[in-house]
Amino acid sequence: MDVYKTPGAISWSELMTTDPAAAAKFYGALFGWTVKDMDMGTGPYLVANVGETGVAGIMGMPPGAAPMPPAWGCYVTVDDVDATLAKAESLGGKTVMPPMDVPGVGRMAVLQDPQGAVLSIIKYASA
Repeated sequence: MDVYKTPGAISWSELMTTDPAAAAKFYGALFGWTVKDMDMGTGPYLVANVGETGVAGIMGMPPGAAPMPPAWGCYVTVDDVDATLAKAESLGGKTVMPPMDVPGVGRMAVLQDPQGAVLSIIKYASA
């Protein structure tokens, strides 16, 4: 199964933290990850790798974000970001971050379920 092409699969994990370099050092030592810089056009972004495979991203807190503790989040692959948000809203959820296109990566958004948990969704760009 290719998690980047399979709707419903958890396909990426991402850490938002106040100190990405310290987090990369910690998780690198803990799990044996190698960490590489990746230019996402949105500021420093670190990709954690197991061997040559990227498994997670580490980034700083976005400018203007509400105060929150560092936290891990995950992405679920979907066929259509906009349709998934509409369905979530019809089921009592809401859109936390509207859809945005990330060049070379895909289209993503963040939703919140009726109980308050947040989850990122993504439709990856074609390879």
